[in-house]
Amino acid sequence: MTTTAPPPPAAPPGPAPARRLLPAAGPRRTLAGFALGAVLLFAVAPLALTDFRLGLLAKYLCTAIVAVGVCLAWGRGGLLTLGQGVFFGLGGYAMAMHLKLADAGPGNLPDFMVLYGTTDTLPWWWVPFANPVFALAATVLLPMGVAALLGSLIFRRRVRGAYFALLSQALTAAFAIWLVGQQATTGGTNGLTDIQGFFGYALDDPANQRMVYFVIALVLLALIALARQLIHSRYGELLVAVRDSEERVRFLGYDPARVKLVVYVVAAGMAGLAGALFVPAVGIISPALIGIVPSIELVIGAAVGGRASLLGAVLGALAVAWAKTALSEEFPAAWTYFQGLLFVVVVAFLPGGLASLARTVRARLARRRTGADEDGTEQKEAAV
Repeated sequence: MTTTAPPPPAAPPGPAPARRLLPAAGPRRTLAGFALGAVLLFAVAPLALTDFRLGLLAKYLCTAIVAVGVCLAWGRGGLLTLGQGVFFGLGGYAMAMHLKLADAGPGNLPDFMVLYGTTDTLPWWWVPFANPVFALAATVLLPMGVAALLGSLIFRRRVRGAYFALLSQALTAAFAIWLVGQQATTGGTNGLTDIQGFFGYALDDPANQRMVYFVIALVLLALIALARQLIHSRYGELLVAVRDSEERVRFLGYDPARVKLVVYVVAAGMAGLAGALFVPAVGIISPALIGIVPSIELVIGAAVGGRASLLGAVLGALAVAWAKTALSEEFPAAWTYFQGLLFVVVVAFLPGGLASLARTVRARLARRRTGADEDGTEQKEAAV
């Protein structure tokens, strides 16, 4: 009689394969997404929208550029940046100052300085902005420089969480108050208005307005590509690690302050560039556009769409900006309540934003199926 040896015992299950910290879409899917975005922005929108609505879309795209930086700083780095209005305003005023000087002509004062009649000479800190190269560089480097200075002071002292958010918000309020008080040199409450040209092109020409729109759309796509590359780099994974466990990263030999400073400066540069592009798109920059409320609105857009997702943050910013216009047209006195309600509902019931809606639904369905399977197994065991 022959006997067969029992099968060897099954090996104990090993650890589950490590999940990528930041899963990246494949190159084909990424290229397809950018191609679709380019078609919508450069072909569909100009054909489907009137010149007025296309101008509004250009304005919305500027807020989407800020949302890309918010996604990096808040969604990936955990920095609730309620002060992006400061950097948006620095970039916007730098661009507006150059355009006002260009409109006035060589040797002349901007119209608001002539109107107020408080000075006969151009202020010394206005003079460099007559150079277009200096002005263009300042729209990005000035916000980044201010962010580097503030961030180095804040992060070295390990200020984070709600304290960081309050400090950034206080900075926005202080900047807006300073602008209002400098009526002779910044236009005060009115800001810098009635901007006529954009590097030699008349902004009252619809063709030139479309050119400005195309420039803004191109910049948005380029910054999304840059942010995506940054997110899926080694630095991007380190940034998420700092967000989740700052002390552990410090014990591993990294300086969390430097990691957070980099993303804070990058987000500030994006906000400054958005402000610079906002000026020719709208023709104005004022303290009312960069105060506490506008800064919070920029964060609301990223939160509604999904602050951890680039696409979600961009689409959320566009949706909130569009809703602001649509609701203010229909309900002039109550649209802010709708906006606040939308933010509260998303934060309370969908913390990951609209970008996480499909994942949340799939997870709940999976839990229900698992629960049903467990109940069925228990009933079978009880019957046996």
